[in-house]
Amino acid sequence: MMKPGRFPLMVAAIGAPVLVLSACASDPREGYSFSKTFADDIHTVHVPIFENTTFSRGIEVELSDAIVKEIQRSTPWRISTGERSSATLSGEITDSSMRTISVARDSGLVQELAVTITVDFEFIDNRTGKLIAGRKSFSASDTFVPALGVGDRMETGENATIQRLARDIVAELRSVW
Repeated sequence: MMKPGRFPLMVAAIGAPVLVLSACASDPREGYSFSKTFADDIHTVHVPIFENTTFSRGIEVELSDAIVKEIQRSTPWRISTGERSSATLSGEITDSSMRTISVARDSGLVQELAVTITVDFEFIDNRTGKLIAGRKSFSASDTFVPALGVGDRMETGENATIQRLARDIVAELRSVW
């Protein structure tokens, strides 16, 4: 004989997993999914240094390095060199700019600046030559404070923007999304 109050607990213990699993879908656009978000058939990725058509020298090396580190950190893929890799992620930095966010009322000096970097990139399957993902005029921005007292250097803002852009580019390589 079952004790009073046990039946609702037993129903909840069995029913909860059934409800959770019924909410899952194989396609993430249709609900929760346990499927992988990066392509299974890609095992290695080649990331050549991005081209840079701006006057900001050196950011192409920093961006390419940040993308490699982000791929290693957040994807199942390994970094490879050359044509033997499953896919290649290449791109071009098309714009690098700064704009004033805030100015001190009393002195007129810039207190906060935003750095924006814009790129075009392509993620190509080396086995088929097919474009997997690509974006034109893809940009990211971040701010820094060059004002007295804090005195962030311009490189601080560029580095923060590069890190954000690398995360955003790798996130665009997700499959099915």
